[in-house]
Amino acid sequence: MKNMLIVSASALLLMTSCVSKKEYAALEARQKETQDLLNSATVKLNSCLEEKASATATVDALKDQVETLKKTNNDLINTQGNLTTLTTQGAQTLEKSLEQIREKDLQIKTMRDAITKKDSVTLALVTSLKGALGNISDEDIEVNVEKGVVYVSISDKLLFKSGQYNITSARAKEVLGKVATVVKAKPELEFMVEGHTDDKPIKNAVLQDNWDLSVKRATSVVRILQEDFGVPPQRMVAAGRSYYVPLESNDTASGRARNRRTRIVVLPKLDQFYKLVEDGMKKAE
Repeated sequence: MKNMLIVSASALLLMTSCVSKKEYAALEARQKETQDLLNSATVKLNSCLEEKASATATVDALKDQVETLKKTNNDLINTQGNLTTLTTQGAQTLEKSLEQIREKDLQIKTMRDAITKKDSVTLALVTSLKGALGNISDEDIEVNVEKGVVYVSISDKLLFKSGQYNITSARAKEVLGKVATVVKAKPELEFMVEGHTDDKPIKNAVLQDNWDLSVKRATSVVRILQEDFGVPPQRMVAAGRSYYVPLESNDTASGRARNRRTRIVVLPKLDQFYKLVEDGMKKAE
């Protein structure tokens, strides 16, 4: 376009020498008009270029936004999928936990039922023993329950003479006979006879110490229960505790008298207790 202007200018110079003033003025006006058109076209061109650059930038920005939105959408889809998976896993875990809780509750209920039944048996045994021994002085014999175990404690003066282990008293045999009647009526029970002494040393031709005395006294009770009253020997255990499990201090005569005793311990049969639990579990299935 610049070349055209140069050519036009040159032509005007050449023609000035051979054209009239009127023609020159017309040519000059046309040249000015052409220049104005050129300037206007240049302005429009620059404006279009700016608009193109702005539009290109806008398009690029929109492309970036589209890519960002696509990525966000994909992330949301993946998150939703993960949440769905987590929700499903959570529901399964919760259901499993609830099932375990139900099983634990059932086990606890079964154990409680078994314990209640065992306690009922224990109470019935205590009631039977106290009923059978009701006419015996509380100072001579005690029936009690400790930690679910039934104990019958018989004083030393009722069964034995001082330092002796043979039972000869008719009253002692009467007491043991009443105990035998109760335990024989409950063949599912086993029991242990424990001999207890005070801490006064003893030694003679037969007895070496209090261990010997406590064991021989327990053995004498077991023999009476077996031979005189027919209690099966396989249901009994004879044991001596010497003076190592006192009820009171051995510093006083009354304390030593309380410590000299024979105790019949009804042994809890754990296999029967577990069977009660197993039977309860089977019924609950």
